[in-house]
Amino acid sequence: MKAFVGTGVALVTPFKKDFSVDVESLIKIVNFVIDGGVEYLVVLGTTAETATLSSVEKELVIETIVKANAGRLPLVLGVGGNNTLSVVEELKTRDFSSFSAILSVSPYYNKPTQEGIYQHFKAVAEASPVPVIVYNVPGRTASNMLPSTVIRLANEFKNIIGIKEAAGDIVQAMKLIQNKPEGFLIISGDDMITLPMILAGGSGVISVIGEGFPKEFSEMVRLGLQRKVDEAYSIHYKLADSIDMIFEQGNPAGIKEVFKSLGLSENTVRLPLVNVNEDLAARLESFTRKLS
Repeated sequence: MKAFVGTGVALVTPFKKDFSVDVESLIKIVNFVIDGGVEYLVVLGTTAETATLSSVEKELVIETIVKANAGRLPLVLGVGGNNTLSVVEELKTRDFSSFSAILSVSPYYNKPTQEGIYQHFKAVAEASPVPVIVYNVPGRTASNMLPSTVIRLANEFKNIIGIKEAAGDIVQAMKLIQNKPEGFLIISGDDMITLPMILAGGSGVISVIGEGFPKEFSEMVRLGLQRKVDEAYSIHYKLADSIDMIFEQGNPAGIKEVFKSLGLSENTVRLPLVNVNEDLAARLESFTRKLS
């Protein structure tokens, strides 16, 4: 699964001022991150505001990214939810010919037990025609996939190839790295601790800041994987303030403000999300201008 070692980016869905999907801006963003040197693209993740997209809009986003990518990088599709039967149905009926894997979030809101999480991903693994990256993000799901559950899944289902670990807990990440089977990918889901996770033995990141500053962030990840620690941390500390800022008032409102500063898209988000305030917008614009 070398295709998913390095930097993946969770693509936003740009909107026009009238809140419709901005296809032209999405094409620009795809080209921008590819030219910036990232290793793969994640389609319809949380950062894409997928929860606010209609089924027609989701297909438009997929079609646009697949066409713009033109086979240049591996694509990962977000397929997850808190209704296991619905997720399984999508896995059995969707055309995955353009995708190399899926990213599937641990069920949210229901707050299943560890056994419930295991059974959910057992069903996902058995239904998926492509490799599965499970996604642990307790801040959004209200439940934490414990390392024991993840390792159990990794050992029992060969098509569960990795985890996007976004608990923000470096000790938990290290337990995963320590106990994982050979070849299983521990992928950071937290931009700020990506480098420490890589140096501890992680495989890379699925990033938000890497979408705004792909050249710098993907180079940091490559340096980390090469164990060039001082060079990697030099880039990390150059970007650290921007990582804090893009999440300060919610994702993807922060990264969309960066894209506005870069001239790639509007900063429009859909309710219940709102734009960052004027103070944060000014700070993000200033940082982007200085870095670029």
